Amino acid sequence: MSLRPIIAVNRFGLGAAPGELAAAGSDARGWLSSQAGQPALAYPQFERLAHSSEALKEYPRWIAKLGKARAEMQGSESQRGVEGTFREHFGPIMLEEFGARLAVATATPAPFHERLVWFWSNHFTVSAEKALIFGLVGCFEREAIRPHVTGTFADMLLASSRHPAMIMYLDNHLSVRKGWQPRQVARSSAFPPPGGLNENLAREILELHTLGVNGGYTQADVTEFARVLTGWTVRPIRNVPAAQGAAGFRFDPERHEPGERQLLGKTYVEDGVAQGEAVLRDLAAHPATARFVATKLARHFIADEPPSAAVVRIERAFRDSNGHLPTVYGALLDCPEAWERPLAKLKSPIEYVVSCMRAAPALRASKPQGLFFALRGMGQRPFFAPSPQGWPDTAEPWSGADALWKRIEWAGVVAARTGSGVDPLRLAGESYGAALGEDTRRAIERAESRQQGLALWLASPEFQRR
Repeated sequence: MSLRPIIAVNRFGLGAAPGELAAAGSDARGWLSSQAGQPALAYPQFERLAHSSEALKEYPRWIAKLGKARAEMQGSESQRGVEGTFREHFGPIMLEEFGARLAVATATPAPFHERLVWFWSNHFTVSAEKALIFGLVGCFEREAIRPHVTGTFADMLLASSRHPAMIMYLDNHLSVRKGWQPRQVARSSAFPPPGGLNENLAREILELHTLGVNGGYTQADVTEFARVLTGWTVRPIRNVPAAQGAAGFRFDPERHEPGERQLLGKTYVEDGVAQGEAVLRDLAAHPATARFVATKLARHFIADEPPSAAVVRIERAFRDSNGHLPTVYGALLDCPEAWERPLAKLKSPIEYVVSCMRAAPALRASKPQGLFFALRGMGQRPFFAPSPQGWPDTAEPWSGADALWKRIEWAGVVAARTGSGVDPLRLAGESYGAALGEDTRRAIERAESRQQGLALWLASPEFQRR
């Protein structure tokens, strides 16, 4: 068997489902390319989930409740208790989002498209580490990322920067012009009062979303960009049509610091919200952004140390197409380095769990809460990236002894649930074919039972990698 289908379904996809190696067949690149160019599929798992506008409708009541409690309590312990109440209310919403996301990943017929959703959601990270994001973190992926995965980078950048989850995660709702004073201060408000310029969103857009830390911007550029973004805020509002992807986004001219701005050597005239949109579109087209995004794509799909030739190829496609993402993905698939060897990347915990569930469909009935806790034990609590940098995309953070032991434990759990109804050697062949090592094959053959053989396969060095 050629290695190309094995690489296609495991590295570019989410792990081989039964029959998927055959589906990739003799044209693995074509199988992937057809997914990279198609619009987002309509998954029924997402249809029952609320739009961010629905969560925002509840925010005024809960924010007022939290504000009142904070006014009556003193000390960090009380503060944690108040935030815990907020998490307790919105936690089930986030768990439902996780369950839908996992169900789609384990059963999707377009796993490359779904992996791209994951990649971009991690690139534009929002994290439930901040309590106020609990009700919005799942909505962010559905509203700001999924609709733009086969569009342009500029449109995705604009959608993510305007989404209420990103605005609140990076505190831009607190960023106001010098001298701004609210017309009325609600004593029960749980939001800290805006106290001036906040640079968080501006800095992370420059450092993490576009140019990269070595992209040539200065501290003066960060400050100027932050001034441009004053007034980009969130208002929990009612009756927002679901078609508006950035429900709750509001540009408040009273909070905005007006004026002409100099950023990266270019002058931007005062134009309200359009000034910030113009900066974002220029950042999306900047050569440093092309280089930064190309490097991240090559790292995710090819190797922890991205091959320079692959980075150059992807970067050129990004620049020449003005960030047209299907063209960028095509350049990625054309990189010879992407097809040279299988098993080049260690799976992250969620990649590992999803690949187990794709390989053994009997696991797809697993309860989301149990899977959530299993992933937390492996070090990748869903929706809780440790920082705006997102989850790491190299092997080192996931390859410690304790982390690997947790995977071995999970393999035993999976095998016990699946029972003896699965032939592990056949499953290994359907998943990795010619990439299956002789030592692993022999260990499975010598297992005392099918259950033990399945546990050995799922814990094997091959299955840990993609």
